[in-house]
Amino acid sequence: MTFVFSADGHLVEPKDLYAENLPPDLAKFTIRSEKEGDYIVTRAGSNVLNRSRINTQPRLDANGDQFARSNRLGATNVEVRLQELAGQGIDAEIVFPSSAMMTSLVDNAEAEAATARIYNDWHHQMLGDRTHQFVRCGVIPVRNTDFALAEMERIASLGFTAGMLPSFMPRDLPFYNDARWDPIFEAAQQLGIVLVLHTGSGRNEGDIREEKGPGGAIVNYTVQMCDAQKAIMYMVAGGILDRFPGAKIAAIESGASWLAALAERMDEVHEAHDMFVQPKLSRRPSEIIRRQVHASFQYDRACIMSRSVTGHQAIMWGADYPHHEGTFPRSRDVVAHLFDGIDISEEEKADIIGGNAARLFRLNRPEFMAAA
Repeated sequence: MTFVFSADGHLVEPKDLYAENLPPDLAKFTIRSEKEGDYIVTRAGSNVLNRSRINTQPRLDANGDQFARSNRLGATNVEVRLQELAGQGIDAEIVFPSSAMMTSLVDNAEAEAATARIYNDWHHQMLGDRTHQFVRCGVIPVRNTDFALAEMERIASLGFTAGMLPSFMPRDLPFYNDARWDPIFEAAQQLGIVLVLHTGSGRNEGDIREEKGPGGAIVNYTVQMCDAQKAIMYMVAGGILDRFPGAKIAAIESGASWLAALAERMDEVHEAHDMFVQPKLSRRPSEIIRRQVHASFQYDRACIMSRSVTGHQAIMWGADYPHHEGTFPRSRDVVAHLFDGIDISEEEKADIIGGNAARLFRLNRPEFMAAA
């Protein structure tokens, strides 16, 4: 039976996790959610990170399922989660946070680092004894390089094999073509930590809902796909992946069909504008992408069809449990039809729905423990 690994899932942290554990002198920077009128408003310090309207009546999708599923018991209870995943035919998954997705928006470096430690410790406590079923992805603080390196070393010592960086760069931080990121990528290479760009990370209230007019509901989620494209483009063109060829990048919940197009577009300009290209890369952008970049997808089968450009090892299926834009509770059916009409080997199928991600993140099972 084919092993299924979901390259995207989420836990919901306890409401008071950060307020109860941040040192008193940093308490004013706590990530917290509060009811304000008809909205739940999430803040860090005085910064508004997110604002969601409270719905008193449950919303149902076309299948009669509750539209928002973040309140499912499996989002906080590991045993229930395992039962629900098993019911979906999923054997293992990598797990990301909810509130801690916003850690890079905590604009005090000490408070950001402390928030990351609090989340990583809680995450380890939740799943550290189930590493054959869950890959833990830590949060890397980014506002102070020394803090970042210290936390990367600490979580690596706990067995974490992945760490989150912001996919959308907060406006007061340099982008990924800046040399200040070099120590972090070097550490990732040495420690074997996959650097994860999860969609939406680094985006605050204004960035998440940048379009409030017609089509906003579609535009605001779809545009987050562009964050990973831009981040990877900067990493490749700016030379950081070329300098650190052992650093692995995973773009999560941004789809994967764009990866081949990005690779070929960058090759085109890399050759045509060679006289202007700085820094000079040791190989073509598409070769760097094929060597180091991975992307998860849910439904967009075009990434399977374009695997001749990226390599089939680059693409990983994910369920995004328990979010409503994910495949839950129809994951079995989605996986069953991913390859309809596509000429593909059984080995490639098995890699895409499980093996690629399990090997990349070194799931604690003998067949996957060797580094990708």
